[in-house]
Amino acid sequence: MIYDIRHVTTYTYSGEMTYALCALRLLPRDARGQKVASAELVIDPQPARYEERICFFGNRVVMATLATAHRKLRVEARARVSVARPAPPDAETTPPWEDLRDAAFACDSLAPDSPAHMLHASKLAPIQTSVTAYARQSFPAGRPTLAGAIDLMRRIRADFAYDPKATLVTTPLEEAFAARRGVCQDFAHVMIAGLRGLGLPAAYVSGYLRTIPPPGKKRLEGADASHAWVALWCGPDIGFIGLDPTNAILEGDDHIVLAIGRDYADVAPIGGVLLGAGDQRIDVAVDVIPVG
Repeated sequence: MIYDIRHVTTYTYSGEMTYALCALRLLPRDARGQKVASAELVIDPQPARYEERICFFGNRVVMATLATAHRKLRVEARARVSVARPAPPDAETTPPWEDLRDAAFACDSLAPDSPAHMLHASKLAPIQTSVTAYARQSFPAGRPTLAGAIDLMRRIRADFAYDPKATLVTTPLEEAFAARRGVCQDFAHVMIAGLRGLGLPAAYVSGYLRTIPPPGKKRLEGADASHAWVALWCGPDIGFIGLDPTNAILEGDDHIVLAIGRDYADVAPIGGVLLGAGDQRIDVAVDVIPVG
């Protein structure tokens, strides 16, 4: 499947901003079964300085410096990505979770794709006793790792309500878990924290999910959204497998990977520093259009 992606973020400020240093993670990366054909950022006002680099985890990061006074900042990301993911392994034939736990802790590699980086607590995915206990119900002794993770993913989908008004980006994991409400970011963090609490390496994946309008309805421009899911390490032979707890499905050809990290803090689409005064309003529009 080939997709054209358009992601527009507009900041409107009540006061004048005189300077901004932005870290932008809006250019998709090559990943397993995914190839980026083209990608670009269009920024208004035009940056005085624009630099792209690849971070430790292989994500594309643009550093843009705005030195022109402005009351509005518009960032548009455009990309064409082809996706043809290999079929996932049979969940019941993956190694027992205890074996993968032991292998992860025994790993002595610090390469970017090493499970060691995704094994321990991170800022937004701390290990919590209650979350670990919740995850443990899916992992009885000897259960194949991916089978247990799929069960955990489905339980999160069944037990948690999708509610965009229940949480903010800054809502702590324990609050979202206790409320059993939130959005894809919350569900991904809960699943990651639960897996790590059992000693299983899990990463945070940001990206997009193709949406299909109801029968007879026209697709609305800008109605898609960014998405988040989980990647679980299933051993050196299999690598990381994506699981989407918001929808209780494995990562497939409808998922487009933008960035991978330990949690949302590693892959936030836009961050940085502003100089100015006043409030801000943020508007986001996303289109994921299949073209072939």
